[in-house]
Amino acid sequence: MALSSWHGNAELRFLAPQAPAPATTHQGGATAPLKLQRAFHHPDGRCELPLLHTAGGLVGGDQLTIHASLGPASRALLTSAAAQKVYGSVGRSRLAPEGQWARQALHFNLEAGSDLEWLPQELVLFAGGLLEQTVEVELAVGASWLGMDVVRLGRSAACETLGAGRWRSRLRIRRLGPGEPHWELVDPLEISAASLEGEHGMAGEAVLGSLVWAAPEPLAAAALAELLADCRRDRQGLEGTMACGALAQGLIARYRGPSSQAARFWFTRLWARIRALRGLPAPDLPRVWPFQEQPLASPPEGSS
Repeated sequence: MALSSWHGNAELRFLAPQAPAPATTHQGGATAPLKLQRAFHHPDGRCELPLLHTAGGLVGGDQLTIHASLGPASRALLTSAAAQKVYGSVGRSRLAPEGQWARQALHFNLEAGSDLEWLPQELVLFAGGLLEQTVEVELAVGASWLGMDVVRLGRSAACETLGAGRWRSRLRIRRLGPGEPHWELVDPLEISAASLEGEHGMAGEAVLGSLVWAAPEPLAAAALAELLADCRRDRQGLEGTMACGALAQGLIARYRGPSSQAARFWFTRLWARIRALRGLPAPDLPRVWPFQEQPLASPPEGSS
């Protein structure tokens, strides 16, 4: 590991409302370069907490670790205050010409009836950048987790591609009891030069996105089919390739295309669909997001 590397850490605990407090509260803290910003409470009591990476980006050898645990019946929305940048390290050092990996480890432990939405802003991987992300989610009975990732491979506006860089992600969701714990999803992904152009990889596109919902309860077949049909209709008016499918208890959606905005629009519409299915309030965009846009506006008639 480089001597100048960072290891930022955030430890968070969310607790359900207790009189006289009407909203979920949070405890914990963070070490540099991670910083907790001011929490905001939604009308339904959900605690929205933005995380800020004050270093301005990750370089080879840097590590970020975020551990959030939710007490029974608590509700939280975690987001990032800015897009995350991962700078190139391949070929930048004679001591490590193959580059050094930046790493991010996310651990989410949800107790019975809790509800976490993990909605970070876009990640931009510069040419020659190396990033490995692991996401471990452990859910008790009746807990719900919704997670989103949007990754741009290279700075497209500068005609830059990922080059010799690589992006790795491993998402694992495990459900506890009743009975034996079981895996709801194990989802390893890797993008490198070999998969940038292939049709079974990125097909020359610059943006990859994933949205996963682990539902609190199994969905009735008719309700799940209707949800998936609505999610597919929500692709209208957006550029890129979008697909979604059912999990044993939830859904997974993928975006591949040129536009991080299109990925964000589609995933926001899916977020709203899931909220509506659960009888929850319609979502508001996190307060720290800088976008002046309306992703929940109805698609134009006849668009595709």
